[in-house]
Amino acid sequence: MKVVVVGAGVVGAACAFHAASAGMDVAVVDRGPVGAGTTSRGEGNILLSDKEPGPELDLARLSRTLWEEIGQELGPASFELEPKGGLVVAGTAEGLAALHAFAARQAAAGVHIEPVTRLREVEPLITPGLRGGVLYSQDAQVQPVLATAALLRAAVRRGARLHTGEVVGAVTGGAGRVTGVRMGAGEVLPADAVVNAAGTWGGEVGRRLGAPVEVLPRRGFVLVTEPLPVVVRHKVYSADYVANVASSDAGLETSCVVEGTRGGTILIGASRERVGFDTTMNTAVVARLAVQACRLFPFLREVHLIRAYRGFRPYCPDHLPVVGPDPRVTGVVHACGHEGAGIGLAPATGALVTAHLLGRPWRGADPAAHTGLLPDRFFTSGGAPQ
Repeated sequence: MKVVVVGAGVVGAACAFHAASAGMDVAVVDRGPVGAGTTSRGEGNILLSDKEPGPELDLARLSRTLWEEIGQELGPASFELEPKGGLVVAGTAEGLAALHAFAARQAAAGVHIEPVTRLREVEPLITPGLRGGVLYSQDAQVQPVLATAALLRAAVRRGARLHTGEVVGAVTGGAGRVTGVRMGAGEVLPADAVVNAAGTWGGEVGRRLGAPVEVLPRRGFVLVTEPLPVVVRHKVYSADYVANVASSDAGLETSCVVEGTRGGTILIGASRERVGFDTTMNTAVVARLAVQACRLFPFLREVHLIRAYRGFRPYCPDHLPVVGPDPRVTGVVHACGHEGAGIGLAPATGALVTAHLLGRPWRGADPAAHTGLLPDRFFTSGGAPQ
C-alpha cells in the first residue's frame, strides 16, 4: 500500500513510523522543516492526568505504553523521554474535593493515582497553604522536536521518504477516491491513502483533499527560565487547568503549569485563546502566567525569564482529535485536531491510523475500540455537516 502522510510534526512522524513498520510504502510531505509547526511550540507533555475517562483517555493510555516501547527501541535519551510524573494541586477544600472526584473516575478507568496531603514532601519548594493534590506517576515528558526527528529517522530506515519544503496542492483521483497527491511544483505522489496529519492546518489540508474537517487554532504562550539545578521534580499544575483545556470559550484563559526540563530550564504555561492565526506577542499574557507561576513556586520571583514562545493548538469543537477514515472520500484518513495533547497522543494515533489502513489491530490499537474519534461523528449519513 502506498501512503502519503501530510505533515512532518510529531503526529505525522508517528503515522509514518507505524505505517512503515507495517511494511507500507510511505512518503511524508511538509511545507516546512521537520517538527517546525505546533510540535516545536509544545512542552512535550505525555499526560493522563488532565483527561476525563472516555475516548481521549483510552488513546492516551495506549500512547503512554507505546512511548515506553519507542523509548526502548530508539533509546530514551535520543528524545529525552522522562517519566517524571505529574502533580495536580488544589488551593481550596472545594477544589480538592472536585480533584479527588475527578481522579477517582480516572482510577476506575485504569489510571494510577495517589492522593497527596503533604505536598512539600513531593515538591519541597511549592508554596505552603495548598489543601492537597493528586500524584500521577504515569505522566511523562519528551523533547518534542527530538522525538519527531527520532520517529522520522526510524521511519526512513524502514523505507519511508521525506519531502520537506513541499506544499500539497490538490489530490488526484475521482469518484470519491484519492489516487495521489499533487505537490506545488507539479510532481504527483501516487497514493492508495493520504493521511491528514497537518496539525493546526488540518482543516485546510482536509479541504484540499475534498474532506474538510473543523480544526481551528487556539493560541498559547509558554515561558522559559534561565537554566537551574533540579528544583521542580514533576509537572505541577493547578486543578483548574483541566477545566480550561475542556473549555470552548474564545477569550483568554490561563492556568498555572510549571515543570523542569533536562536542560535545566523551567517551562511555565499555560494560556489558551481563540484569535485565529494572530502571532502577536502579548506581554499581558506573559505577565499573567509569570504571576501565577510565582504564586505556586515563590522562588521563581528571583529567577530570570530568557524567552517566551507561542504557537497554535489545533482543536475540534468537541475537544477530541479526529482519527480515522473520512466517510466522504475513500483513501483519506484524518489524524489531526489533538489540541494541546498531540505529543502525548502521537504514538497511539499513528498506531490507530495504521490499524485503519491495514483493516486490523496494530500495536494495541483496535479501530473497533476507538470509534468515538472517527470523523463521521461530525456528519450525517449523507455526508453533510451536522
